[in-house]
Amino acid sequence: MSTSQTLTMRVQAMRYEARGIVSVELRAVDGSELPAYTPGAHIDLHLGNGLVRSYSLCGAPEQRDRYVVGVLNDRASRGGSRYVHEQLRVGSTLTVGVPRNHFELDEGAAHTVLVAGGIGITPIACMARRLAQLGRSFELVYCARSREEAAFLDELEQYGDALRVHFDDVQGGPPDLPARLAGHGADTHFYCCGPGPMLQAFEAACAGHGHQHVHIERFAADPAVSAVQDGAYTVELARCGKHLTVPSGKALLDALLEAGVDVDHSCREGVCGSCETRVLEGVPEHRDSVLSKNERESGKTMMVCVSGCKGARLVLDL
Repeated sequence: MSTSQTLTMRVQAMRYEARGIVSVELRAVDGSELPAYTPGAHIDLHLGNGLVRSYSLCGAPEQRDRYVVGVLNDRASRGGSRYVHEQLRVGSTLTVGVPRNHFELDEGAAHTVLVAGGIGITPIACMARRLAQLGRSFELVYCARSREEAAFLDELEQYGDALRVHFDDVQGGPPDLPARLAGHGADTHFYCCGPGPMLQAFEAACAGHGHQHVHIERFAADPAVSAVQDGAYTVELARCGKHLTVPSGKALLDALLEAGVDVDHSCREGVCGSCETRVLEGVPEHRDSVLSKNERESGKTMMVCVSGCKGARLVLDL
């Protein structure tokens, strides 16, 4: 993977935030000011076990000397969160990708509804902080299995009636999202970050109410989406002049890498956005969890790690 957009950072602090959740504060080794970011952004941590994992920034964007992420010690960890919890220490140095944001907050919305499930509170907390700073109208629905597993709750309680909490162990089950999301005007924007089942319920509830401005952030790829397709197609790379054939069953990213093309990539699941590539000709078969409906329909860009081609040919800006 390309490391052209990376920083060398030191773990300045690690803090217990809730059961199974720690926050990690990172600062540049040379003490320099860090690239700016906006609420909803994430960074890639290049971990010592060879893994690269994306984590949402949950700190204050105006603090240009640090990045802060929250990490859940996931029971289904593929090695990333386990490494952070069991091996990462204060003083460790890491290669860190510069912030990217495919979960942008519309700061001009008349009203905003933020919904977080578990560790999904990390980008949502950043959004709530910004909306409060701007004096915008918003509400935050924060769901967790229990109060003990709800990170950053002390900070969030400053928002008073704008905060609504739901703990499964108290309520006896998951939240009633259709009821929670009812009664909002057409210009309301809705944001959700959380586990897959919550995102499905959120999208279904928004669709049922006819909400138009709906934004989600996934932790992992939708398990119903495959990274490969049936049928071969050709790819022309406009800048380097290469032509290649992507055979049936092969991921486009793998074909590009095998052809010696330097493509930024990280998650290989279509969730981090690092491999986003401009499409000059052809119709992409989108399988990512990053692009909005409008962005997909425009066909101007694609995530080459999981997406493919609807026709016989693509021309990419590579």
